[in-house]
Amino acid sequence: MAASPGRSAQDQLRALLRQVQSQLVASRPERHLWLITLLDWVRGGPQPLLLLPWLSAEQLATQPAAVWRVQALLDMLDTDPATRTDVSAVLQRFVLHNDATALLADFGFTPRPAFWSEFAERLRVKLLPATPDTNDLAALFSLMFDAPDDAAWLQALPHALLQRLTALFVQPQTQPAGLDAVDLIAEAATLDEAGEAPSARAPALAQGAPALPDIGQHWRGEIVEAITYSVSQIRAAGFAPQLRRRMRAASHAVQDIVTPFRQLANAWEALQPQLLAAAEAGAGATTRIGPFAAPEAQEVPHDKVTLLQALTYFRTLLDACAQAVRTVPEHLEDHGVSVAIVFDAWQLGRRIARVETLLACLLGPDVEREHARMLADFARICRERRSIRALLARNFSLLSRKIAERHAETGEQYITRNGREYAGMLWAAAGGGLVMGFTTWGKLGILGLHLPLFPAGFWVGLNYATSFVLVALLHWTIATKQPAMTAPAMADKLADLSNSDAVEGFVGEVAALIRSQAAGILGNVALVFPTAMVLGLGMAWFSGQPLLDPVQAEHEIRSLSLLGPTPLFAVFTGVLLFASSIIAGWAENAFVLHRLDSAIHWNPRIRAVLGPERATRWAAWWRRKISVVAGNVALGFLLGLVPALLAGFGIDLQVRHVTLSAGLMGASIATLGLDVLHHGWFWWSVAGVAANGVLNVVTSFYLAFRLALRSRSISAQDRRLLNTALRRQLRHRPMSFVWPPRTTPATRSECV
Repeated sequence: MAASPGRSAQDQLRALLRQVQSQLVASRPERHLWLITLLDWVRGGPQPLLLLPWLSAEQLATQPAAVWRVQALLDMLDTDPATRTDVSAVLQRFVLHNDATALLADFGFTPRPAFWSEFAERLRVKLLPATPDTNDLAALFSLMFDAPDDAAWLQALPHALLQRLTALFVQPQTQPAGLDAVDLIAEAATLDEAGEAPSARAPALAQGAPALPDIGQHWRGEIVEAITYSVSQIRAAGFAPQLRRRMRAASHAVQDIVTPFRQLANAWEALQPQLLAAAEAGAGATTRIGPFAAPEAQEVPHDKVTLLQALTYFRTLLDACAQAVRTVPEHLEDHGVSVAIVFDAWQLGRRIARVETLLACLLGPDVEREHARMLADFARICRERRSIRALLARNFSLLSRKIAERHAETGEQYITRNGREYAGMLWAAAGGGLVMGFTTWGKLGILGLHLPLFPAGFWVGLNYATSFVLVALLHWTIATKQPAMTAPAMADKLADLSNSDAVEGFVGEVAALIRSQAAGILGNVALVFPTAMVLGLGMAWFSGQPLLDPVQAEHEIRSLSLLGPTPLFAVFTGVLLFASSIIAGWAENAFVLHRLDSAIHWNPRIRAVLGPERATRWAAWWRRKISVVAGNVALGFLLGLVPALLAGFGIDLQVRHVTLSAGLMGASIATLGLDVLHHGWFWWSVAGVAANGVLNVVTSFYLAFRLALRSRSISAQDRRLLNTALRRQLRHRPMSFVWPPRTTPATRSECV
């Protein structure tokens, strides 16, 4: 006789379930292995159509395949009461004999943002096998739910299946006959040898009591213990000086920021007896306490008023703590920020959210659904903990937030939004070009000394740095130099992309930034070229011969050709430009974080040397200019030293900055004369200088854009939206990236 549809698939499930009876007297690792095998079947067993042949393909497509396998499993257990009882006993022993506190309270948290220790831990988890011979539910969870789609099918479990799963866990049990007191004593001894305190149930088990402990009461106790642990962690973090100084009170009624954190533990201690009383009565603030409440006990009357009052007070304090944590990024401007502070604030917010999740699992109107959500979150965390790529992304995100959350206090003058500001930028850039004409000859003079590689790089860098600082102090500008506020300015516009106006605002900010850079290039080139050429002609007239050898002059111009490696060098220079803006932001942040302005102002030794009034002026000046000085000095030495350092390792990467290249071309023409205009290689070099400007700006801007996206954790969908808006702006209004619009937006804020 032909087998009916799905017969082999159902036989496979029956064979798996027949092993359950032996698990009742099996060792702990064997029971855990059987549960892992069962979950593997749920994830990758037969097609649901073979298990549930009466359902159509359209019906089966509405849920993940794992959900239907869970239904098939429960259906088969309903037809075999003895097997159902055995499976329930194994599940209950799994819950009762394993420690859930680490899973519920601490799963997904790390003690500190130490990259290398976390990297080593993830590498260990990834490469070394784990053992199921443990009573740590967090370690077992990582073994059981290690597939990428576990979170999806756990989240998709329908309410009816969740109720049936809960009923499977709470089915009344007695100790199996094969499990005698010797087995129970051995298991308790195993827990003790592991260095873990035996639970309160161990003596009862060792006595061979015929009835298993109340699993509902046990699980509620685990949740309560996890909340107790989390509350202690929240309270300790709230008192940490680095966070406390950066938090603000949640409301005017709370004058002391640590008050909610101080009272949180006491409020939880007062709430616990009410929860236990509600659990004993079988009802709580809602009609039940926990997912394992017995159905017949859910409507038992209980004094809800006291519980509601204690619960409301606890949640009010918890909300006040959460609001205080959310104020940390808002006040980084005043106090500075470090990766550790950003990490601690982020993790503290997650711990508060974890307590809310545990409360929902304990007291929510649909605790089965809340548990499913929590387990799905744990599955996502478990997957992320195995990923080294996720660790790199998280640490880069922390660094991005460190840079982008705190705005540099200077640099607004680098953004032009109307014709008047655009003209001002042109004039400022022209002044910068004038200085850079002298800088060009300074560099040629240093290279003419034929110094060793590293000293030459140092003196060239010092030449650049001095010129850049002078330009900044004269309130002029250098083309393509990226201010420290570029990434924060874009990050501000990315804070809310919920409507089209926000997207357009971001596109407008991008256009203003690029337009400002275009004005800087035009102004610099317009003056650096003639300045360098006039200086060369003047020095040649004074000395009687050109200072630059004709062969070297032609070589310098040919080295700028678009047909050579100039585009690669221009991209490399763009990376250095972006790096200088990061250093500028880091320096200002460190200045504020360590309160150096206050130290200059009030330090007794400094005041004794400078005097009170001068110390006050110096403190204010350095607070305003630290970003400018640090960024320009860093850029100068990056342009001078990095190519020299790379050349020491045999890597020939040269600097191709549009302003310096234009100045070099002007200095070379002073030697070669205007006849060079008749040569094709000269015009290829002109094209190379133009490409330098474009690639310098595009590279540094792209890196700042990526930094802003990372700092705000912009989703892939929002990124596509931004890219589409930028392409639309470039297609329909390309000149907005070069020339200011006729109609100007509201006047920008006054420069600091």
